[in-house]
Amino acid sequence: MHPPAIGVWVAAFLTIFALSFLYKDNPLFRFTESLFAGVSLGYYVGIVLNQTLMPNLIEPMQQDFGKNWDLVVPGVLGLVLYARYLPRAAWIFRYAITIYVGYYIGLDFTRRIHGEVLPQIARAIVPLNHFDAHTIFYSLLFALGVFSVLIYFFFSKEQDAVTRRIARLGIWFLMVSFGAAFGFTVMGRVALLIGRLNFLIHDWIYPTIGIR
Repeated sequence: MHPPAIGVWVAAFLTIFALSFLYKDNPLFRFTESLFAGVSLGYYVGIVLNQTLMPNLIEPMQQDFGKNWDLVVPGVLGLVLYARYLPRAAWIFRYAITIYVGYYIGLDFTRRIHGEVLPQIARAIVPLNHFDAHTIFYSLLFALGVFSVLIYFFFSKEQDAVTRRIARLGIWFLMVSFGAAFGFTVMGRVALLIGRLNFLIHDWIYPTIGIR
């Protein structure tokens, strides 16, 4: 069995440095954190340049500027964003960020409505005559959860004795949903940890000591 390559050794030591934070904060962990942030930023810049700016801005303007002259506007707005690093011209970037925020809010609003809001409403209001008793029960439970949570977040009118009880039920539904989301996040992190431990054992330790 061949010994691990230099890249495996580097990845193994960086993994150990990152896990050393479980003991306490230390310079090795801070070095690994800074290195990871820098590499991630450089990788992200390369992706944006090769997959966004080049095919959507630079190449179309180089091939036929007459048909793509309108791309000058988003290009200039993108450059104006960096004016914030100029002390005397930092105020200019606010115009570009205002245009970007307004544009993407308008563009993403209908997507959110059709992709998230309406499907959730349709899922909460379903006909029950085509399902079995098990599905009907969970459909009614789901509708009750949605209704009680909406009552909890309804602040336009002071709650009375009835709506206060319904809102308290909505709190329980929120607690269950937040707990499920937190558990899913923890399991995802545990899966990542298992992957790194498998890497350390099977790709680094075993080849180093000669175990197949």
